[in-house]
Amino acid sequence: MTVNQKKYPPCYGDLEAVFPIGEEGLRHSPESCMPCCYKTECLRQAMTRKDGIKVREEMVDRAYASGALGFFERWSRKKALCARRQKDD
Repeated sequence: MTVNQKKYPPCYGDLEAVFPIGEEGLRHSPESCMPCCYKTECLRQAMTRKDGIKVREEMVDRAYASGALGFFERWSRKKALCARRQKDD
């Protein structure tokens, strides 16, 4: 290991480990992540991966269901997320 490499925990960047769906159907960071010095960096890394797009789609769907987002805005955001997912493949 070189001087600039960090030793990350095995759960680093794993969306289901660091931002799982709770009992209410909403995502949250578990208490075990709170003392970790990498928690913010880890969650950001997890959201940049393919599963992060799924989380953003969940957010768009919840906003639409609550009335905070109209049909065309929802369609536009979902289309952009779909294009991003296909680009990453």
